Amino acid sequence: MTLWLIGAGPMAQDYAKVLKSLCLDFEVIGRNAASAKAFELKTGRRVQQGGLSSVLFSTTAPEQAIVAVGVEQLARVATELIRAGTRRILLEKPGALNAKELLALCQTAAEHKAAVMIAYNRRFYASTTLARELIAADGGATSCIFEFTEWPETITPIDFAPGVKEAWFLVNSSHVVDLAFHLCGLPKDWQAWHGGSLNWHPSAARFCGSGITEQGTYFSYHADWEAPGRWGVEVLTRSRRFIFRPMEQLQVILLGSTRMDNVDLDDRLDKEFKPGLYQQTKAFLRRDDHLFCTVDEQYRHYAIYNKMAGYDRAVSVG
Repeated sequence: MTLWLIGAGPMAQDYAKVLKSLCLDFEVIGRNAASAKAFELKTGRRVQQGGLSSVLFSTTAPEQAIVAVGVEQLARVATELIRAGTRRILLEKPGALNAKELLALCQTAAEHKAAVMIAYNRRFYASTTLARELIAADGGATSCIFEFTEWPETITPIDFAPGVKEAWFLVNSSHVVDLAFHLCGLPKDWQAWHGGSLNWHPSAARFCGSGITEQGTYFSYHADWEAPGRWGVEVLTRSRRFIFRPMEQLQVILLGSTRMDNVDLDDRLDKEFKPGLYQQTKAFLRRDDHLFCTVDEQYRHYAIYNKMAGYDRAVSVG
């Protein structure tokens, strides 16, 4: 099947490394001359410049595509591909800058019978793969704790497109939340609180909440973007506590012990490539979609994320 990689930035470079290792034929479509040059120097692959619209004007759309452009362009590019004839898309997370954009994409995908998968690569980490198996062997998760504290000092200096920083929970923190709910189920009965404000993220600076998921797992979360912290997920079973901190690694505490041990992982691919990306890309190309978040599921998740982040009261974020 014909395959295009849309985008020429750092994330697209990571995808190109995977695709080249799989010995696949693919075309790269870029817009910016500077990023195209950097991509070509890094990967050795030529970039068709001028943007997607220009290329589609003279070329038939691919059967499948990987979209790795800026967040503010994700939904538009995916929509353009679908309308041009592409029926299978791996779309970089979170898929759209707000719920309105994502709903329009869902409707377009349904109208044209296109499959759109959201690329939450942490679902494909070696640590996640093993933890899923062990959690199931223990009879499932009983409770879960997670943190998605962000570091303003690394975000503030970067010049993102308008609206990106204001939607930072969707853009970045949802990576953590998606993994937690992927392992433990979506919230069913829950409460969320948020407070404070940042110049670049006016809806909130502090977040906490708790509840129970559809799988019967009790959960709680916390993040304070004005204080020290880091990403992390902890999943508890009746036998073990699984700790993802950092999330590429897996540690475990056994029942009756306080000792935290590192779990041996077959994570060679996560070290050779951007973590999770090889297995995620391979699954997409094989049409093995059972681990993916579909675009329709992501739209339902946005209602959860907006409540957690305080975006349900912020019109600018949808």
